[in-house]
Amino acid sequence: MTNSTAPAIPRDGGPAPARADSRRILLVFAGLLVSMLLSSLDQTIFSTALPTIVGELHGVNHMLWVTTAYLVAATIMMPIYGKLGDLIGRKGLFIGALSVFLVGSVVGGLAQDMTWLIAARAVQGVGGGGLMILSQAIIADVVPVRERSKYMGVMGAVFGVSSVAGPLLGGWFTESIGWRWAFWINIPLGIAAIALAAVFLRLPRHSTKVRFDVWGTITMAVAVTSIILVASWGGTEHAWGSPTINTLIALAVACSAAFVLAEHRAAEPIIPLAVFRNRNFVLATAAGLFIGVAMFGAIAYLPTYLQMVAGVDATASGLLMIPMIVGLMTTALTTGQLAARTGRYKWMPIASMIVLGIGLWLLSTLTPTTALWVLLTYLFVLGAGVGLAMQILILVVQNSFPDRQVGTATAANNFFREIGASLGGAVVGALFTSRLTDLLAERLPGGQAGDANSFTPELVNSMPDAVRDLVVGAYNDALTPVFASLIPMLVVGLVLAVFIKEVPLRASLEPADAPEGPGTTPVDAPSPIPTTERALLP
Repeated sequence: MTNSTAPAIPRDGGPAPARADSRRILLVFAGLLVSMLLSSLDQTIFSTALPTIVGELHGVNHMLWVTTAYLVAATIMMPIYGKLGDLIGRKGLFIGALSVFLVGSVVGGLAQDMTWLIAARAVQGVGGGGLMILSQAIIADVVPVRERSKYMGVMGAVFGVSSVAGPLLGGWFTESIGWRWAFWINIPLGIAAIALAAVFLRLPRHSTKVRFDVWGTITMAVAVTSIILVASWGGTEHAWGSPTINTLIALAVACSAAFVLAEHRAAEPIIPLAVFRNRNFVLATAAGLFIGVAMFGAIAYLPTYLQMVAGVDATASGLLMIPMIVGLMTTALTTGQLAARTGRYKWMPIASMIVLGIGLWLLSTLTPTTALWVLLTYLFVLGAGVGLAMQILILVVQNSFPDRQVGTATAANNFFREIGASLGGAVVGALFTSRLTDLLAERLPGGQAGDANSFTPELVNSMPDAVRDLVVGAYNDALTPVFASLIPMLVVGLVLAVFIKEVPLRASLEPADAPEGPGTTPVDAPSPIPTTERALLP
């Protein structure tokens, strides 16, 4: 929609927006960052608080669901929010998602038993899945792709920070003012984000009649739930190859096939199969999936490695991950600025795969005697590799589709990356625990290996030197080869990145009322859209 009374965005190469508009955009962006922070923090904030929570609420046997309920709900909702945002507009959905997230936070803060808590986490996930997707898509509504890279770099940095800050905050709340503050902290931040969106955010209105993809949603929900349960339960709650895991795998395969059929027939599919005809979408999504596997595989098990091998406590192991986040933030912010300034971005995912591969190789060379500063340097390299491409790949996807379809494309990209990260973490965990069990059984004298499931950092540190060295060596030798085993995957990612087509980043927004139709989404690049003046804000 156009508004002739509002300040217009500049034409290609024209002057910068008015200072008042820039200030308003920054206020909107602040609200989006807060919402992204809330969504990503709640994926990890309870990891360090869980032992205390389940003890107070008497639900050790349901502990895994506190995290899984959120992850399942958020992943299912991603493509739904993306599609609905394209059809009916994003402002109302964004405020609605924030409101649902806050309702879940209040319910969680008041939880008196595990069932209550798990239900609250599921409600949070229903809102949280929208916060992540809609934040990235709303930026596409108000900032052209060329300038958007700067904002996406900041979003990538926030996401990286939350990955480490979540466990640290969860631990601090638990040890000081109480674990319920992991819920209560969301209330003032969420209200602030809603206020900023309500006052400053002005987006095009849509009058499209929604034909909701019921069968696609149902089959996708069952497939996603099955996949995440396999990733969460395999090798922990249930043995690999057990009837439960095999049933879930079969259900995931069957429902995935049914989902493809449903999307083929749906009038408004939540993930249109046509997006897979876009070369850059397929390549960028696959490359992002590989980066997610490397990042989350490392984040999931490096704190355990630091506690068992370096002998630090839980809080210190979280703080020692900071160099990885510094590396991620440095490259994410730098690449965002460079893409906006030069318009060149293809080299970034290529460099990302190379630097990530180097980081994983360096981690695979660790020994129990490696100096701590050396390990921290390796973590910085790993984070720098992630930051080089994590958000740029989302930008590649957004630049490959018209702005009116950016929500669907962004959601599909994030959806597959989330699935890949879950499966990747499960694979890394399965390899690590399998090797660890074998090595402990081989190296520990007598029947001591049978107590391996009860090993804690405190217990290991209190062992006689000779036994402790054997346990520490087993942990080191179990995890470091897993890092090396991920390198071939990044070689494939490097090949994929080479074939990404560097389509010029659009320097202006498309008209909000541009016609839609089956021919509007090209295979390799967006159709040329004439530069159009359009109001960003009132």
